[in-house]
Amino acid sequence: MLAGCTPWPEEFVDRYWAAGHWRGNTLDNLLRGWALQYGPRTALVHGATRVTYANLNRRVDRMAAGFRLRGLRPGQRVVVQLPNVPEFVTTVFALMRIGAVPVLCPLSRGPAEVSHIVRITESVGYVGPSAYRGFDHTAMAADIAAQGPFLRRVFTFEAPGESSPYGGFSTDPAGCHYFPLGSLDSPPGPTLAQGADQVAFFLLSGAATDAPLLVPRTHNDFAYQARAAAELVSLGENDVYLAALPAGSPLAFGGPGIIGTLSVGGTVVLVEDPEPAACLAAVTRERVTITSVTPDTARLWLDALPTTGADLSGLRLLQVGGAPLAPAAAERLGAEWGRRLQRFFGLAEGLLTLTRPADPVETVLTTQGRPLSPDDEIRIVDADGEDVPDGEPGELLARGPYTPRGYYRAPDHNALSFTADGYLRTGALARRAPDGSLVMTGRARD
Repeated sequence: MLAGCTPWPEEFVDRYWAAGHWRGNTLDNLLRGWALQYGPRTALVHGATRVTYANLNRRVDRMAAGFRLRGLRPGQRVVVQLPNVPEFVTTVFALMRIGAVPVLCPLSRGPAEVSHIVRITESVGYVGPSAYRGFDHTAMAADIAAQGPFLRRVFTFEAPGESSPYGGFSTDPAGCHYFPLGSLDSPPGPTLAQGADQVAFFLLSGAATDAPLLVPRTHNDFAYQARAAAELVSLGENDVYLAALPAGSPLAFGGPGIIGTLSVGGTVVLVEDPEPAACLAAVTRERVTITSVTPDTARLWLDALPTTGADLSGLRLLQVGGAPLAPAAAERLGAEWGRRLQRFFGLAEGLLTLTRPADPVETVLTTQGRPLSPDDEIRIVDADGEDVPDGEPGELLARGPYTPRGYYRAPDHNALSFTADGYLRTGALARRAPDGSLVMTGRARD
């Protein structure tokens, strides 16, 4: 693995291969196969823009060649800070296709955090909007480039019909080069051989720390997570997934999310804001069948339903999680959404628990479900690290085939956040219900 990452011990590598969880295919190579299998089907939708599988793979090929032509090399890190637009998907796959490592950074992260991310990952590139909702991302990137020796290539995204106030190709006094993202369109080169055990991309941890912690996700582990989540919800080629959460968040990207939907030939609808009017209109227009939201967003959608006239008859599954949900709110959501509600608890660090479609209503309303994988190992422990009896609260510990064994270049945090035998200390308080479902009861620590 990439230097600064903690590999899984060999006995666990063998176990996950033998179980068929890890299959040795990189995410960008999987996209090649999906393009061959589902070529003319619609892969991505954003407003009036529709991209087929064949065209998505073609765009990825040509953008990857453009990145390579502009000096990016295998193993180099590139911060990706884009809204929910097709270019997010294209950029991430194109970087993976040349062996570079995208660092998926939400737009909510500001200059201090982005600067730290660039410094700790030694990122040589940044992909983001030239400006977005009043914030000048290009100026931020220029400031970061002037502060250190790493960032030297900035690729700016402009929405259709817009142009960058900075113009086209340019170089600043710090030696940082600026390119319009749309200019990355070159004839594809030879295919790069890569290992699926390599780091595919980094996610940012949601832990409340002074500086962001980076979670390395390999091709093997994330492909398994997305595939297993797609199987759990019986995702198929007629499903339409609405990406209302940030596209780079763990669930929207692979729970089953974008990756899981593309893996079965479905359609991903991208929206840049989870506000009710736009999302409910997209649900109606595109016949969305599955989406993922926070409890607050779900409540806002419900409140807006009477005035929007939205048709939700095609929506078969609403995944709700990412924040605490009070019992009264859960009962209201359950009454309104009925059997279409699925509760989840997910971390950038890997652990994903979900209620099952066949679970009783009481389980859906009162728990966050069971772990995604049969090889997820769960412990609930007291302050001394001893296992507590079922039904008693304690800190949730987890390890498994899609839960990495350490943060990137963070040995001090790793010593606190992982046990000697590889369990992640999630910091969440939980108790185990009689059926094995987990009930999250609060935070033990950050």
